[in-house]
Amino acid sequence: MPGIIRNRSEIKRVKTYIQGFDENIQGGVPVGHIVLMAGSAGTMKSSVCFNILYNEALQGRTCLYFTLEQSYSSLVNHCINMGYDFTKINTVIMRDLSNFSNDIAKVKNSQKGNLIVVDVGCVRKEIKDVKVSENRSWLNVIKNIVKKVKNEARLDVFTLDSLSALYVLSRFENPRIELFYIFEFLRDLDVTSFLISEIPVDGSRYAEYDEDFLSDGIIHLRLTPFRRNIVREVSVVKMRTTKCNNDVFSLDFKNGQFTAMYGGQNPLL
Repeated sequence: MPGIIRNRSEIKRVKTYIQGFDENIQGGVPVGHIVLMAGSAGTMKSSVCFNILYNEALQGRTCLYFTLEQSYSSLVNHCINMGYDFTKINTVIMRDLSNFSNDIAKVKNSQKGNLIVVDVGCVRKEIKDVKVSENRSWLNVIKNIVKKVKNEARLDVFTLDSLSALYVLSRFENPRIELFYIFEFLRDLDVTSFLISEIPVDGSRYAEYDEDFLSDGIIHLRLTPFRRNIVREVSVVKMRTTKCNNDVFSLDFKNGQFTAMYGGQNPLL
């Protein structure tokens, strides 16, 4: 866990790589924070998180994207269509745990930044001894993979896509207690984590249980009708150790770049 700083200049941050948004949260998310990326379907939660990891990998860091819903091929094809150049980073797809050592070797031997994508759908097909009825088994599989990547490959940034899928997969008996230990597990690893949270369209809540209280930050993405259009919007609900502008910004993606615009104003449509 991070120690006590002497002054605010010592706070290291991970950018969201949303132009016009990082400037409103003192440059980005503090390193080691656990942030909920909360939004309804179609708000580009996964794309925003993947964009963070891709750009961090471009900076030479090691990032881990855990997909519990979308297959790795669907995810990567989607990102290629958005304009990401995967030749600039070392991309490792983990879909068979028996090859874990070889996959980690690819990360350790790389001269580029690393983006590791773990496709749990493929992993589930490979593991025969994990019973669906054993609530904690799949959660332990996920935690063990994250811990091994951290210990063996210097993990910097982690994304779990999504919390909703984790709840279906793991079937928590006491969600609030088990979530507390998940958050403590991530804090002890000292990695910057983005947890994707599927929420109602009306934004009446940011998570299913106590995630919004346990998290260090909440970034809210939404779809808002405006005239005859639907506008994507982004705002920061909370971010510990950060002076934030809580305005709602229009969110745009063009030419491989996310941009936040018109903070506190109607979009120019």
